[in-house]
Amino acid sequence: MSGNIQLLSETLAKAKAENRAALIAYLPAGFPTVDGGIAAIKAVFDGGADVVEVGLPHSDPVLDGPVIQTADDIALRGGVKIADVMRTVKEAHAATGKPVLVMTYWNPIDRYGIERFTEELAAAGGAGCILPDLPVQESAVWREHADKHGLATVFVVAPSSKDERLATITAAGSGFVYAASLMGVTGTRESVGEQAADLVRRTRATSGLPVCVGLGVSNAVQAKEVAAFADGVIVGSAFVQRILDADGDEAAGLAAVRELAGELAAGVRRVS
Repeated sequence: MSGNIQLLSETLAKAKAENRAALIAYLPAGFPTVDGGIAAIKAVFDGGADVVEVGLPHSDPVLDGPVIQTADDIALRGGVKIADVMRTVKEAHAATGKPVLVMTYWNPIDRYGIERFTEELAAAGGAGCILPDLPVQESAVWREHADKHGLATVFVVAPSSKDERLATITAAGSGFVYAASLMGVTGTRESVGEQAADLVRRTRATSGLPVCVGLGVSNAVQAKEVAAFADGVIVGSAFVQRILDADGDEAAGLAAVRELAGELAAGVRRVS
């Protein structure tokens, strides 16, 4: 069975044709529970997200700040497994018809088995993987299996990336390029800053892939700011925080993430 890289590409192209950025949301699998996480993703799509990244919870998430680390800890203490991540992808995609990716560090895939992981992700209807800590020069085997199963390989670039390095990364990637807006970990920020715009400009000079910006976006004003220069706006910690703030009230958490998705979706459409 083939994965949904084509659906991902079509979704990003459709947003561009509408003269707006795509809204890409992130939520970890198994948070606050497996079923609750699936419901939250559906609510985010219902609120207006175009794409969702499902986080594979990790005990040492080097890119993720304290909010997502808290959610990962809750999921891991709840016993979340890779099978639950695949189920989350499958049910979220089946219910919405929208593209769903997995964001994961490399170690869980390496231990699980590349062929097994890519085959199961494709069978679940996944669109691909974001791999923040897989070096491009060590990614050939992964990319071979991902290509075989119709999955995107999304690499992360940072403001510190030199132009030559950007060209190497974008040549190996597919789907889109994840541009980290600043050096550091995920989390909400007061301002996304000019570094992100410069990084998008430099990345676009090396590739025709869409460039989507994450790290720091938490509200409609920031979403509008980033949408003015990026192909996609990625939001994670703000969604996770809404669920944490609901303090176990599932209905309130779902309403909160649906509302935030609606505000952000309006933000990415106000690009003028």
